Amino acid sequence: MSDRNLGRVITAMVTPFDEEGQVNYAVAEALAVHLVENGSDGLVICGTTGESPTLTWPEEHELFAVIKKAVGGKAKIIAGTGSNSTQEAIEATQKASKLGLDGSLQVVPYYNKPPQEGLYQHFKTIAESSPDLAIMLYNIPGRTGQNLLPETVAKLAEIDNIVAIKEASGSLEQACQIRRQTPNSFMIYAGDDFLTLPLLTVGGMGVVSVASHLVGQQIQEMIQGFESGKTALAKEIHLQLFPLFKVLFCTTNPIPIKAALNLKGWNVGKVRLPLVEISTNLKQEVESVLKELSLL
Repeated sequence: MSDRNLGRVITAMVTPFDEEGQVNYAVAEALAVHLVENGSDGLVICGTTGESPTLTWPEEHELFAVIKKAVGGKAKIIAGTGSNSTQEAIEATQKASKLGLDGSLQVVPYYNKPPQEGLYQHFKTIAESSPDLAIMLYNIPGRTGQNLLPETVAKLAEIDNIVAIKEASGSLEQACQIRRQTPNSFMIYAGDDFLTLPLLTVGGMGVVSVASHLVGQQIQEMIQGFESGKTALAKEIHLQLFPLFKVLFCTTNPIPIKAALNLKGWNVGKVRLPLVEISTNLKQEVESVLKELSLL
């Protein structure tokens, strides 16, 4: 299996669409290259921010292939191949593995609310089906309706290729529990930009970030600063970027980040229904934060 270190700053990349609402692979390729040149150690393709619920499996597979060709070898490419159907997740993950990607993001099954044992068996079965792929668990109870508990994470961390978790419960307490119960080699990533620095203080690895579309270098600088003992610098960057971290979640992600990228001249298009365009007043809020941070 390839090097398991997935890096510090992983961007959960948006999926660009054209005027007709089809995936714009050319912009996706250009954006991926830009992100890797601007602070991203890795990219999650077709995660929540990439509008995975409304992408077809063929679109996702094509995106994986395009991004692999564009930045493979320069950054870690992590495929969002999770599903609330274990069999579907296995098939998608195996296809991603055949492309030679670095990892797979596996979300807690949504809507069907499996008990902890079901979650354990789900992730274990997927991991065993693709032993060459580094697996990152993804806990986001606000979207899935079920919390992946620290005890379950600890059991899953014993499986050879389950190497990380994107912890987006918003609970620092839960992250502490996971850190206490897993080996140091198991990587814990913040699933919320504003929790990156707090999570580093209790043994986190980095962040699966939305804001890094815009400030990847600064987030990288904050993490490196913290790791090298420059905690005052890290805190300063964190507080400076805090308004951006917040405004990018002023409504459902990825509506605000797509609006921000479009404002910056990245033609990433609209979001797909059932998501809708950002409202005028929220767009103004996004714009004013971008200006405040000299990003426009």
